[in-house]
Amino acid sequence: MSSTHSAGAAPEPARFRELLPVPGNTDVDLAQAYAYPLALDRPWLRANMVASADGGAIGPSGRSRDLSSDPDRRVMGLLRGLCDVVLVGAATARKEGYRPVRPREVWDRLREGRPATPRVAVVSRSLEIDAELLTTAPDDARTIVFTVADAPAELREFVAEHADLVVVDGVSVGPEHIVNALAERGLYRVLTEGGPHLLAEFVAAGLLDELCLTVSPHLLGAGSPRIVTGGPGTPGTLEHTSAKSTPVRMAHLLEAQGHLFTRYLRE
Repeated sequence: MSSTHSAGAAPEPARFRELLPVPGNTDVDLAQAYAYPLALDRPWLRANMVASADGGAIGPSGRSRDLSSDPDRRVMGLLRGLCDVVLVGAATARKEGYRPVRPREVWDRLREGRPATPRVAVVSRSLEIDAELLTTAPDDARTIVFTVADAPAELREFVAEHADLVVVDGVSVGPEHIVNALAERGLYRVLTEGGPHLLAEFVAAGLLDELCLTVSPHLLGAGSPRIVTGGPGTPGTLEHTSAKSTPVRMAHLLEAQGHLFTRYLRE
């Protein structure tokens, strides 16, 4: 055992090495590197996703956490601490076991003047949402649920009792509905964690401002979906290939434990 570490001591957090725009910097201030733009007057939509080296977004267990790591979870925690609301699709919330975000002491400075935790917003037509995500959220960070008018009435009543329910006319909840509702609540720093279908809709609508993508050192082969995908008739499928390419620029590229951490901003 090394003489520099006592038995049972917690390992030091992984150091992030900057590759761009300042190669070689190992004293990266993550909060500064991922800060939202100042003086926002509209919702700024940031996506945080992870993918394998060959582009897969879902690991063997059917969840993205197969591709994660301690540095990736550290960035994820920071991004949650910076945001006002975590936006997620219902299928991803069920698969990944989403619950209300827990407060962290390290967020005190990041969240000064705001609730101790960001709110969670879920998009669901069926309202098949784990009850704990609705019933255990703190009063100052109640869960928000977006759904449609023909969602099951009994479930609508239950959700409305325990969360902030936003009902949209029509057959689906569109990206514009979500952005407008969040703006009305003053929730400008938005973090979406997918899933791939929800992210595809925001990309197609031209509403994604930023993509934070972790590239995990794994190969998944054929079959794993990308970070954007869709079923028949939805954005992301071959028959609905985007007619335009949205240019982005790389704000930074970091590395830790073989994982690459990219931050792309829409031009």
